[in-house]
Amino acid sequence: MRLFGLIVLALAGLYGLVVLSLALGQRRLIYPGAWMATPSVAGAVAGTETITLRTSDGQSLHALWRAPRPGCGVVVSFHGNASIPEPHAQRFSEGVWRQGGWGILAPTYRGYPGSTGRPSEDGLIRDGVAAYIAAAERAPGAPILLHGHSLGAAVAVAVAERAPHLGLYLEAPFDSLSHLVHLRFPFAPSRWLLADTYRSDQRIAGRTEPVLIVQGVEDPVVPAKLARRLADAAGPQAEFLLIPGDHMSILGEADARAEAQFRARLEGRCAGVPATAAVPDPLAQP
Repeated sequence: MRLFGLIVLALAGLYGLVVLSLALGQRRLIYPGAWMATPSVAGAVAGTETITLRTSDGQSLHALWRAPRPGCGVVVSFHGNASIPEPHAQRFSEGVWRQGGWGILAPTYRGYPGSTGRPSEDGLIRDGVAAYIAAAERAPGAPILLHGHSLGAAVAVAVAERAPHLGLYLEAPFDSLSHLVHLRFPFAPSRWLLADTYRSDQRIAGRTEPVLIVQGVEDPVVPAKLARRLADAAGPQAEFLLIPGDHMSILGEADARAEAQFRARLEGRCAGVPATAAVPDPLAQP
């Protein structure tokens, strides 16, 4: 019995150390891009300019900007937790988005390459609001479409709760970080230890703007059921597209559909391609 008791104590101690390590290092796991040696490729996106945003708490954010055509909208895009904004800035500066006259503002989160500070949920929401304000100031009157991938989708939803917008275009989103962490670490008491919960399911409930959610069937990072739960929380104005692909390969696969859908809400004010253009189906086989 004494040996059994010692084994139990040893296992309990090991469990405590593992949980303590997760608790102390949680933000390194949530925001790996802030600690990874990922070089920024600022200035490498043709047609955009590098700008600096100031947040309400005094942080400086690296961002990329491209102005919209008169009467057209601006995409404010938020990248994933291990990414940088340049790929999104390039994506929304060409193809159907450029043809549709859209502008783009893509910020880098605090603590990530080119930006000051340390990441947290409150901090990233402040960053998102700063990006929204900058887009509104640089293109007065331009409708703003909020876009986000993965963690960036949670930032987009939080900004949408605070500011008027054209709609939400979310790729590989989760309903809450609490739920995602519980799936990844079921043994950890995440309900009490998690500092940043990103309850997008609560923030998106009751919104009336359209929401387009795109999720990959083979996503190993965000299970499809979490994206569907977010769509359910959003209500009838949400459209859920489950398409072939993983966490990264789905990026941009529904762009033609999204661009046409949200440009149609501009009521003909944008001098881009006609708003009556056919909406491609990303599930259609070539």
